[in-house]
Amino acid sequence: MLGCFSRPATACCAVALALLVSVSVANPVHHAPNAVIDLLPRQTITPGGRPCGQNNATNRGCWKNSWNISTDYEVTTPPAFNTRTVCQYPGPTISADWGDYVIVNVFNDMQDNGTSIHWHGIRQFGESNQDGANGVTECPIPPGHNKTYDFHTTQYGTSWYHSHYSNQYGNGVVGPLIVNGPTSANWDIDLGPYAMTDYYWETADRLTLRAELVANGAPPDSDNILFRGKNVHPTAATGGAYDRITLTPGKKHLLRLINTSVDNSLTVSLVGHNFTVIATDLVAVTPTVRSTLFLGVGQRYDVIIDASQPVANYWFNATLESANNCGKTRNPFPAAIFHYDGASTTGLPTNRGTPVVATCAGETGFAPIVTRTVPAASFAPSTLPIDLAFPTGPRGQVFEWSIRNTPIVVEWDHPVLEYILQGNTSFPAAINLVQVAGANVWTFWVLQNDFVLPHPIHLHGHDFLVLGLGAGVFNAATMAGQLNFNNPVRRDVVQMPGSGWLVIAYKTDNPGVWLMHCHIGWHVASGLGIQFLERKSEIPTLMHLDQMEPNCNAWRAYQPSSPYLPKLDSGLKRRFAGEGGLPVGAEWALKPAVRRIG
Repeated sequence: MLGCFSRPATACCAVALALLVSVSVANPVHHAPNAVIDLLPRQTITPGGRPCGQNNATNRGCWKNSWNISTDYEVTTPPAFNTRTVCQYPGPTISADWGDYVIVNVFNDMQDNGTSIHWHGIRQFGESNQDGANGVTECPIPPGHNKTYDFHTTQYGTSWYHSHYSNQYGNGVVGPLIVNGPTSANWDIDLGPYAMTDYYWETADRLTLRAELVANGAPPDSDNILFRGKNVHPTAATGGAYDRITLTPGKKHLLRLINTSVDNSLTVSLVGHNFTVIATDLVAVTPTVRSTLFLGVGQRYDVIIDASQPVANYWFNATLESANNCGKTRNPFPAAIFHYDGASTTGLPTNRGTPVVATCAGETGFAPIVTRTVPAASFAPSTLPIDLAFPTGPRGQVFEWSIRNTPIVVEWDHPVLEYILQGNTSFPAAINLVQVAGANVWTFWVLQNDFVLPHPIHLHGHDFLVLGLGAGVFNAATMAGQLNFNNPVRRDVVQMPGSGWLVIAYKTDNPGVWLMHCHIGWHVASGLGIQFLERKSEIPTLMHLDQMEPNCNAWRAYQPSSPYLPKLDSGLKRRFAGEGGLPVGAEWALKPAVRRIG
């Protein structure tokens, strides 16, 4: 994956690859800073601690002398020393420093599909309109049009970006997003992002239609698991290649693990080595040693690998739970190769290691460096039941997921932020929107999973506190004592157990509209999502909502000429064929192109 940056942007380039979505350097016109609407001036410097020196191999906890691993990034952020402008797509690694502004110009060169790009895990303080969730914070970008995203990196660590237009990211519209900053342990070499994903020879469009039908049974198996876009053919004797990454003997390496799958959860292990975890999603944690790590869809871990073993090649294995409760692949042994410098560059590892018994249970037991404590006396949760129904539509019986008894259906051509711009509070019930009361107060949510399958739950706009999770039904009156209110795990994706409960909390400190959804593509496409409207009255004064109108007007102008609209797919919820979308039996018209490896 490639990326390039300009300081400042002075050139223009356009690249059309893969899905024919491209990003280029440009010279966007920016509005003048405004003390009311904009963030603080970009060179306002508020030190986050005493001078501590520069970030280096023996001082990773310090950042540019004035900030450090204990700086509360929700209170103090370094100034934007740089503005990073992306100039290649799809898939470049976007790399910035803590406090930088990132400008991305997205050009939609596809013929018949819209798109939008979500910056996964980025808090978007005061800039919900940059979140990239079509039908929520913006309209899709129509073919032949472009949109500029401009956001502030108030956190640091490892994340990713992806299309939020239906399951489009399953066709390859993804890339790593790295924000350099302090770390809670020292290391010598940054190996960069390590993206892992399930891979399908069929397109995500066709697979979503297949996964929707009850008659087809379980969701489709992935055809392979890719490591940084590579792997051998899963069943043939030839084709493809293992990904190889080099370790320097005697050095400590930072590796940024990302699960960008549509469906498959992965449990990873490196034969003969442990992982020292220093961050969960975008939250720095006290260094914690693990021999294996479970990554639900959308989750990330920053880990340190100590290359202290004999010079050789070692298998990096990804194992899936065997009962198909959190994904299944046709590749019986998904793996990459970690190669010590000095070992054979072509030979395979000889030790497969101790077999790992994978489950669907997420990781627990991490302690954030920047602490958060919630007053237990204020615990008064709202319950959000999650369930699965099997209604019958024109195509037959389908899977329909719901939160709060509502399968979400967003409006591509009328996002929630446009309602706010227009002063319209007549929100349709189908968009499943909850207005959250209060400012700078803790809000508590019990997600009660009434079906056997687990879900990786992702919340936009917040790092939430995972107060607890377990099996069965949660009773707030009798089970609050099982929760952890004192600096629990904090992240933006958590694995909710099947037939169980999850209790989360977040502070209402970020005005905007924020989507919460399962990150399994088939589930959110079938309705598993909800929206939180936070501090509604403050939104118009914090961001330029009128800037969404040119793109929304372009989308509405495009709709009548689209061969696939009125919508079959709202972007989050796939409707039945024949419901004002493609005629029944015309699913083939979604223009898939078979993608194979090896």
